[in-house]
Amino acid sequence: MIDTITPELVSLDQPLGGDKAAVIRALTARVAAQGRATDAEQLYTDAWAREETDETGLPGGIAIPHAKSSSVTTPSLAFARLSPGVDFGAPDGAADLVFLIAAPDDAAEAHLAVLSQLARNLMQETFTAGLRSATTAEEVVSIVRVAIGEEAASTADPAATATPTTTAGEPLRIVAVTACATGIAHTFMAADALTAAGGKAEGVELVVEPQGSSGYRALPREVIERADAVIFATDVDVREPQRFAGKPVVRSGVKRGIEQPDQLIAEAVSAASDPNANRVSSTVEATTSDAPAPESMSWPAKIQRILLTGVSYMIPFVAGGGLLIALGFLFGGYDVTDNAGTIITQNALWNLPTGGEDLLLGNFGLYIGSVFFMIGATSMGFLVSALAGYIAFAIADRPGIAPGFVAGAVAVLMNAGFIGGIIGGLLAGVVAWWLGRLDAPRWLRGLMPVVIIPLVASIVASGLMILFLGRPIASLMEAMNTGLNELAGTSGIVLVGIILGLMMCFDLGGPVNKVAYAFATAGLAAGSPENPTPYLIMAAVMAAGMVPPLAMALASTVLARGSFTPVERENGKAAWLLGAAFISEGAIPFAAADPLRVIPASMLGGAVTGALTMAFGVQSLAPHGGIFVFFAISPIWGFLIALAAGTAVTAFAVVGLKRFVGGKELQEAEAAAEAGMAIA
Repeated sequence: MIDTITPELVSLDQPLGGDKAAVIRALTARVAAQGRATDAEQLYTDAWAREETDETGLPGGIAIPHAKSSSVTTPSLAFARLSPGVDFGAPDGAADLVFLIAAPDDAAEAHLAVLSQLARNLMQETFTAGLRSATTAEEVVSIVRVAIGEEAASTADPAATATPTTTAGEPLRIVAVTACATGIAHTFMAADALTAAGGKAEGVELVVEPQGSSGYRALPREVIERADAVIFATDVDVREPQRFAGKPVVRSGVKRGIEQPDQLIAEAVSAASDPNANRVSSTVEATTSDAPAPESMSWPAKIQRILLTGVSYMIPFVAGGGLLIALGFLFGGYDVTDNAGTIITQNALWNLPTGGEDLLLGNFGLYIGSVFFMIGATSMGFLVSALAGYIAFAIADRPGIAPGFVAGAVAVLMNAGFIGGIIGGLLAGVVAWWLGRLDAPRWLRGLMPVVIIPLVASIVASGLMILFLGRPIASLMEAMNTGLNELAGTSGIVLVGIILGLMMCFDLGGPVNKVAYAFATAGLAAGSPENPTPYLIMAAVMAAGMVPPLAMALASTVLARGSFTPVERENGKAAWLLGAAFISEGAIPFAAADPLRVIPASMLGGAVTGALTMAFGVQSLAPHGGIFVFFAISPIWGFLIALAAGTAVTAFAVVGLKRFVGGKELQEAEAAAEAGMAIA
């Protein structure tokens, strides 16, 4: 068996830098220098990304930066005892004991168990005291190896002979679940902290189920049934939460389980005797974070959480589909939309189509581009349905998914787009939730979630979309289309650019956005050198549609990272590519989370870009593709200047609004977002 820690991975009282980044970099370099990682910089990047998501400082002068990384070849522990300590974000000050936990992406369960055992020992005072008093690297290695089971413990070791504290009398029974994003360290440290606190609490019997990366051992059914209350100290969804249905519950982040176990147990004791305490739902999966439980949220926060759940499930459709469409334009040309479906059904790699001789890769490029485009277009076709389906899921759990998807598909049918999907999902979810609360006869209960609820909720939500909501939206679209055509034929072409920019950024792929886009694409066939107006309109529409995702990417990843949640910052990284490919939907996560700031700021930047493209006389012969169809845009410098100006205006506007307008409401919204979209 390869040793997890060696003397070469230990640093005692040596200066490694004045901040945590320097310390992590030094320790990752040690791991790589010993041949345990192929790329020190990649390991540092992965560990630092984890640190930025959630600081790893713990009470008692301890820090455990950690990561799973493809660069790691051997599961390893690197240790540093620092003098003076370095701030890793712990509430009680700097850390002087730092363990870097480096695990491969495909670490075996045995390896993960070893690393988890280290985390559990960090909660033992005898273990940390031994590390602080060690005089050699070999002594540190021996202490750690004993702790993780790689070396036999001395019989004189008090930690090895300690027995758990027991409670006399009839106890109050509490069960707890702990889980963190990586499932290596915090999960087990919180479990041991709660176990230790429960052992010291008079009249309390506490059993913990740590749900780590290497799997978990579910608590026996009889233990859960006898429990008087439940603690969920987790940063990710609890697995099989329905096991705890009906139990009074206290929810928190995993770090609170480490730092404040006594308070959590006290809250659970109080909840056990409180008939009005929050309880684990029998239908809705438990969500976890430091944010309030859904039952205690204000209505705006509940709506925020519901919308963000839908958006979080929708994002993969947008990201994957949008980039595939962009690749389709890159390889197949900007007119690949005309016959991509015919090409992929009537041709093959051994029977290439004709007509692509002028493309970069010739007829092969035309075929591959058509394949990319159709896959991407199919993926994007699920966007509104997925949004609506998972909005309904956030309200009514699984019984809401089917009626939500149907309502989203009907919204597309009625040209209601993104906004129609939100409304349809909310309607489907509310109806499904209400039906699920009915006291149905015993013989009917089994049919409710699989037949009755999907049937009735689909009829009600989709019926309302068809009978009452779809036609008014269609009428509005027709009226706006007529008005734009009238303006385009006058000298107010710059005004047309402003209006188109505002429309493209109003609902980000919704009906208003689609009106502007349809208006632009429908006129392309009539464009010519003698009549360039359709090309001017197409350029304004495409440039303005690129502004919101690019601006949100700039604001969340460069200008003001602290004003955005971790989830939004991750979405911002994807938004760079989505914006460059003219996928306005890349800004939807930001607009859904904070519409009153994001949408006005987006419209302001879109108006600037639309006006400038008209003023510069920018023309686009391509209906889609963004910067990837640069060869069909002229002059490209005018397009880029207009795009950069609008992006900057929107980015600075949204940052200013977030900082100076409604800060308290934003904090509540961010808490709700993390409750609905816990991420690893």
